[in-house]
Amino acid sequence: MYKTLQRVLVAIALTWSTSVVCAAETIKVGVLHSLSGTMAISETTLKDTILMMIEEQNAAGGLLGKKLEAVVVDPASNWPLFAEKARELIEKEKVDVVFGCWTSVSRKSVLPVFEELNSLLFYPVQYEGEESSKNVFYTGAAPNQQAIPAVDYLMNEVGATRWVLAGTDYVYPRTTNKILEAYLRSKGVAAKDIMISYTPFGHADWQSIVSDIKKFGSEGMKTAVVSTINGDANVPFYKELGNQDVSAEDIPVIAFSVGEEELSGFDTGPLVGHLAAWNYFMSVDAEVNDEFIDSWLAFIDDEERVTNDPMEAHYIGFKMWAEAVEKAGTTESEAVQEAIIGVAVHNLSGGIATMMPNHHITKPVLIGEIQDDGQFDTVWETTGTVPGDAWSDYLPVSEDTIASWQKPLSCGNYNVTSSKCSGQNYK
Repeated sequence: MYKTLQRVLVAIALTWSTSVVCAAETIKVGVLHSLSGTMAISETTLKDTILMMIEEQNAAGGLLGKKLEAVVVDPASNWPLFAEKARELIEKEKVDVVFGCWTSVSRKSVLPVFEELNSLLFYPVQYEGEESSKNVFYTGAAPNQQAIPAVDYLMNEVGATRWVLAGTDYVYPRTTNKILEAYLRSKGVAAKDIMISYTPFGHADWQSIVSDIKKFGSEGMKTAVVSTINGDANVPFYKELGNQDVSAEDIPVIAFSVGEEELSGFDTGPLVGHLAAWNYFMSVDAEVNDEFIDSWLAFIDDEERVTNDPMEAHYIGFKMWAEAVEKAGTTESEAVQEAIIGVAVHNLSGGIATMMPNHHITKPVLIGEIQDDGQFDTVWETTGTVPGDAWSDYLPVSEDTIASWQKPLSCGNYNVTSSKCSGQNYK
């Protein structure tokens, strides 16, 4: 009886030690994207992008002599659930890094978790700025890399003098529109010539709002719509524009959250000529982009699938993280945070993306016009890349603020006037 018990205990110990060794032989990569709910239309593809990147990295030998292992969770477009799933990934699954989130409210939800547990998040979507955390790497656009250039294009190239700022009711559209309103006012636009509208996630009945936009644009001044509408609400919004004959010639719409993936579910006929501001389009003519598209279509096994800007941001972020891990010789957070600053990798437009001390990257800015095949024709772009600015120059609360996680400053919220650091900052 005693010997039998001994054998059982030894077997348990061996099983446990083997599982620990196996765990140590892989580098776990957390994937935190909504696979259900209102944001699944945008986020599911980003989950697949990271899975493709992991597969390619493993085929190339992994990292530090170890294979990468994906750990995928579904926060289901539920913002508090994002925080729970982030904690699960870090504490229970012991992931070394997380790639995830889309909306700013989901990022705000998980931010305290990543800072408390000192883990790393790569965030791939354009956002409102006004934040810099040592635990987050912002590979999507800051307002000066998307929103401000988009307004400049509409003002200078289209001749817009009247503005509709239409967004989903959460932190990204509200803060971005606050910045844009201040920017427009600094350019001499009167308050009466700025219309601001917010709708909830998943909003479906756009008839009255589009009617108001149409009326606002019929008063003798060139009107443009700047759209920060997110998720599946874009489908009925654009359909209603078509229903009410709101053409791009009359009232152009420039979107910050509509890319190729979203357009793949639309009848794009009525949308032709409307615009989007991004840092990448699938139609970009570059050899590295052609290679990425070929890899994506082979991985997803569907010739009809498209690529988009947040996918490129994940591509860049993953490449930067992998290079920083190799440089640091470890996946430990502090070492990677230090090693990644200054890391430069190819973007998909044929240029170079560099991680800056404020944990934002350099990006080109492109304005694209929607074509009837659901692709974008680039009608304007910057001559080079633009460094991401964590803090807006157009808001009084942040105009004197900078961020740098490089020693000796190591501060995400440093006031250059008072010479004081407020440390980790998230509102």
